[in-house]
Amino acid sequence: MPRARLVLATVLCALLSAPLQARDGREAHEAHRFGVIGHSFDKPGDEHFRKALAQTSDKSLSFVVVTGIKAAGEPCGDKLYQERRELVEKAKRPVIVLPAGSDWTECRNSAGRTNAVERLNRLRELFHGDPQSLGAKKLALTRLSTSPRFRSYAENAHWTVDSVLYATVNLPANNNHYLAAAGRNSEYEDRLVATRFWLNRLFALARGDKVDAIVLFTEGDVKPLAEPTGLRSLLRRAPSTQDGFAAARKQIQALAQKFDGKVLLVDSAALPKKAHPRIEWRDNIGHVSVGGEAVEIKVTPGEKALFTVKNAAE
Repeated sequence: MPRARLVLATVLCALLSAPLQARDGREAHEAHRFGVIGHSFDKPGDEHFRKALAQTSDKSLSFVVVTGIKAAGEPCGDKLYQERRELVEKAKRPVIVLPAGSDWTECRNSAGRTNAVERLNRLRELFHGDPQSLGAKKLALTRLSTSPRFRSYAENAHWTVDSVLYATVNLPANNNHYLAAAGRNSEYEDRLVATRFWLNRLFALARGDKVDAIVLFTEGDVKPLAEPTGLRSLLRRAPSTQDGFAAARKQIQALAQKFDGKVLLVDSAALPKKAHPRIEWRDNIGHVSVGGEAVEIKVTPGEKALFTVKNAAE
């Protein structure tokens, strides 16, 4: 009899020490937090940037996503780019930089001609050249540039923390850099193809790994909750101007419908006066704009409110 009790006790100890399992058989995960620094370079200088990095230096944060590194009125030269990179590298947490439109879309050379593509490529070299994050502590990343067809698009990266797949998508705020000009809008159209491939890959990876959620970081507000569905989409009038985010919005909505988990889009669109970042949901798609604030988002697997937001300065 004592031997039987000993065997039973051993089995119980083994069960209690084994990883907790979710109801669907997947390993349960603990909560984690990440930071987001919205784009708010209204004035030249890096005072706001330094303050935001300091606010998101908590060692309990898994990583920080930074949207943009300069104001539209600041120079587009290598000197400023390098200074901002050095500032980011001093951050205590892993930092993933997402280009903002003001970093490259309005840049011009000494002759006054657009220099946008060349400046974007330089940003890619400085901020996205390695298979890891910036910051004092590194985080391994997988970049779109590992695909031979899209070697230029290193700013698009993905990584996983516990049961959540995170990814950056270069969709800048100024209507996705769509230019209403005669001829081929080459930069926009080429990046549109890359974005389509990237989103398909991310959702395929998420389904294969059976993650609980996908979080997509963009600068521009894709307005994922605004896309009409069903008969409403057929009755809608054609817009008077080209919507540079329309293709990405429709694709995200279609892919989310086939995904069992949640899809959260985080962007840096401006907030109404006195408003604070708040997640809104439609079905399994969530959306939050952080404006120019530094915020923290807590991820709690197994809870109804998987994502909760708070201002990092609080």
